[in-house]
Amino acid sequence: MKRRVLLGLGAAALVASCGRIRDSRLNPFNWFGGARRREQVAQDPVTAQDPRLLVAEVVSLSVDPYSGGAIVRAKGIPPSQGWWDAELVARPIDENGVLVYDFRVFPPVTETPAGSPRSREITVGVSISSVKLDGVNEIVVQGANNALSSRR
Repeated sequence: MKRRVLLGLGAAALVASCGRIRDSRLNPFNWFGGARRREQVAQDPVTAQDPRLLVAEVVSLSVDPYSGGAIVRAKGIPPSQGWWDAELVARPIDENGVLVYDFRVFPPVTETPAGSPRSREITVGVSISSVKLDGVNEIVVQGANNALSSRR
């Protein structure tokens, strides 16, 4: 009888502690919050040499954890259809732990119609290892007109 009571109390204590872990920084699903608007970061001379242009507007950003680190996904809208070869180009992590990605794309080769915003959406992603994430407090993805960020 004592053993059952002790096991029951132990199980209850374990389940009760799950709520604290769920809200703590130990839970990888809490590492980064939702995307927020942010001021743009000044151009970096190294990434500025990339011949691709910055996407006109970054409309969404998500940072999803996985066992080896995190996946950063961003969605951007260029001014017209036909933009191609999109990539998030990383800059070095600054002293404040901010990792900035430039959302770069090539413009269309020929003139293309604007179309609806939904038809112009470009989604791109990049994987960040857990080793690199150790020094990161904020991830910023920026386009030509705006930037979005996600903080720990």
